[in-house]
Amino acid sequence: MNSLTRWPAEAIWEAIAPELPGFTVEVLPQIDSTNTELMRRARAGQLEPVLLVAEQQTAGRGRLGRDWHSGADSRQSSSGALTFSLGLPLAPRDWSGLSLAVGVSVVQSLHPDLQLKWPNDVWLHERKLAGILIETASLGQVRYAVIGVGINIKARDAAGLATPPAWLREVLPETDAAQTLLRIAAPLVRTIKAFEASGFAPFQSLFNARDALGGLTVTLSDGLCGVAQGVDNTGALQVLTAQGLKKITSSEVSVRPTGAPPYEFL
Repeated sequence: MNSLTRWPAEAIWEAIAPELPGFTVEVLPQIDSTNTELMRRARAGQLEPVLLVAEQQTAGRGRLGRDWHSGADSRQSSSGALTFSLGLPLAPRDWSGLSLAVGVSVVQSLHPDLQLKWPNDVWLHERKLAGILIETASLGQVRYAVIGVGINIKARDAAGLATPPAWLREVLPETDAAQTLLRIAAPLVRTIKAFEASGFAPFQSLFNARDALGGLTVTLSDGLCGVAQGVDNTGALQVLTAQGLKKITSSEVSVRPTGAPPYEFL
């Protein structure tokens, strides 16, 4: 595939390498999934920090193992989306809230209108614009983290989706995938290093300021309803129910505003 995108790999490397020794940036024209590829490499002993960008994903994945839908041919192209994964060894005292901290970094880098839907999605005007998928592998004394991010840049086909997705050009009309990556990459690394040092607590108020569910009546996957009350200092979602305050800590729990259509993944 001949790419027309001019990726700012050198500028990203120059911004990040001083903070991550051994860091590299790699752009592939096509891969099944950037997360899957970095997990394969980690299990093969390649544990250096790397930012892997895919111009086209053929088997992207969302949370709960769902396919990352991207149109009729199930492919995601740089012409309409940005898909990348950041892999690096990580050793926080507590992993709780990492996807939320990543979300905070993404929305702060992009636009004030963007909101965060617990635990790992970016919303614009009650529609999904981006998703985050974090995976880890323990390899001897090292735990390797892969942080995957997918962002709709342009409008995309909404066929088969209960809720049409959002796209970044709604609020940044001139942006493209390369410019978006340049805005996100270095702040994301700084966020992850800050999380490693201090955990989620410093990000709690920042997340709650962008919380798309705050004050809304939500329905959990077990059918329980309540009013979302933001997240606590570990990143747990707080829901006030008839039985009292319930803290949701598992990313395996589906949460959606009551009355909303079934949640769709990118």
